Amino acid sequence: MPDVSPTRWHLAHTTWFFETFLLKSTPGYQVFHEDFEYLFNSYYNTVGEQFPRHRRGQISRPGLPETLDYRRHVDQHMMELFSAGEFDGRGHVIELGLHHEQQHQELILTDIKHVLSRNPLLPAYQTPTPMASGEGGRLEWTSVDEQLVQAGHADATFCFDNERPRHKTYLQAHELAHRCVTNGEYLQFVNDGGYRRPELWLSLGWAQVQQERWTSPLYWLRRDDQWHEFSLAGLHALEPNLPVCHLSYFEADAYARWAGCRLPTEFEWETHAAALSMEGNFADRLTARRLPIHPRGAGGEIPSKPAAMFGDVWEWTSSPYTAYPGYQPASGALGEYNGKFMCNQFVLRGGSCATSSDHIRPTYRNFFPPEARWQFTGFRLAR
Repeated sequence: MPDVSPTRWHLAHTTWFFETFLLKSTPGYQVFHEDFEYLFNSYYNTVGEQFPRHRRGQISRPGLPETLDYRRHVDQHMMELFSAGEFDGRGHVIELGLHHEQQHQELILTDIKHVLSRNPLLPAYQTPTPMASGEGGRLEWTSVDEQLVQAGHADATFCFDNERPRHKTYLQAHELAHRCVTNGEYLQFVNDGGYRRPELWLSLGWAQVQQERWTSPLYWLRRDDQWHEFSLAGLHALEPNLPVCHLSYFEADAYARWAGCRLPTEFEWETHAAALSMEGNFADRLTARRLPIHPRGAGGEIPSKPAAMFGDVWEWTSSPYTAYPGYQPASGALGEYNGKFMCNQFVLRGGSCATSSDHIRPTYRNFFPPEARWQFTGFRLAR
């Protein structure tokens, strides 16, 4: 799939980031390989040309040993830069590079899951273990009156430029579901002919369903008259109480219309999430517990307010990915990081089970085109 990159490419690209935006401007530094600037540049046109994304899987060299040599070379020089104290004025670039690397750690997991899913043997990335029962239960709602709220990142801690500036925005009176839509609920949509009913779909979404012949979420498989789901722990019976994931914006929107609801705006989502603690199912915490990296839900009793808004699944919102009032991208190549993608994408919030726990915050704005399904993407309803 054109969106998926090899694991070695992710490792080399995150290394390239530090070399390109920090070390090359350090006196006396020698680049590791002059062709790596072309091979591992993702989309920075200001830096130069890039090897085509959809052909990254055809790159057989450098192999893993040379990629690791490249990594060690850059790590060594970064440590020398730290020891010499020569990074004054560039601390923000170092911090950006670390968060950029966390983004690619997440992509490694989502990308290798897609690669393994294309193998007819359906091999597991992790040791298979039983899936938790999740939350389930009836759907509850929290009401919010119309109000003027502040949205966007407020303090001096790290955030991406697309989270600023903080600004006022108006919320209509609404209700937000306490949890995400589950596999069992989405299966009702599938069984009700949801993928065969054009009246439920946006025009572009219906065209995508017809073109790609979608009949269910990305990793659902029908075997022996029973639904299964492929995860990083391999194939297992579909667990109805777990949050549904690997859905496009089009699918989330169609389900919401079928259910007589809608998707929340990103500002509705942020307002509810801002009152919650940063707890959830994240990749580093799940791995420490030796559980499969997979959405698990809040578990336990039915929550009394919106819950599990961090981790599990990136939640689609109805908000197009655009600039906040007064937004200005950074100057130079790093200005290409977020701003130039503010077209034909939708905002997702909250992080997923493949996200690091110290990488997410209520104001974090992820974004993907509406047809994207290979990330851990799900949704909750609003009305």
